[in-house]
Parts: sequence; C-alpha cells; structure tokens
Amino acid sequence: MTHFGTIKSYDTGKGAGTITPEKGGEPLHFAKADLQQEGQTPSSGQRFGYETSQVDGGKARAVNLQMEQGKAEQAANQQG
Repeated sequence: MTHFGTIKSYDTGKGAGTITPEKGGEPLHFAKADLQQEGQTPSSGQRFGYETSQVDGGKARAVNLQMEQGKAEQAANQQG
C-alpha cells in the first residue's frame, strides 16, 4: 500500500533522511537506496509516495520512495 508524505530532512553526506507521513505519526527514516530513482536528491517539503517496512526492533521505515509529480509535469512526461 502506498502512503504519502513530505521530506522533513535529507543529509546528502550520509545518504539518509526522514519523511513525515501525511496521515500523521512519527517521521520515518529512509536511505538513498530506498529511493526509486537513486540519482535524485530529495529536498525538504517535496511530496513522495512510499511503502513501509519493519526493521530490526520493529521500527517502521520508508522504502520504495517515489517523488510525486504535479499534473502539468505528468502531462509533459506522457507526451514525450
């Protein structure tokens, strides 16, 4: 199930950050390897879709992050 949230912080040096779920709750950690497009650098305030996964100790983390595109950007990408 895809959830949505906004990037709270991202440290390019560590390659890790946190995302705040739109539906509330604690920010979730993620790593650069969790991004669908590892070449992009997320920045604070960007909206991403993501899934959750449990890690050791039962803490949830965000995985399979994919940046949400605006409608105009989606249309331009579909047209080529």
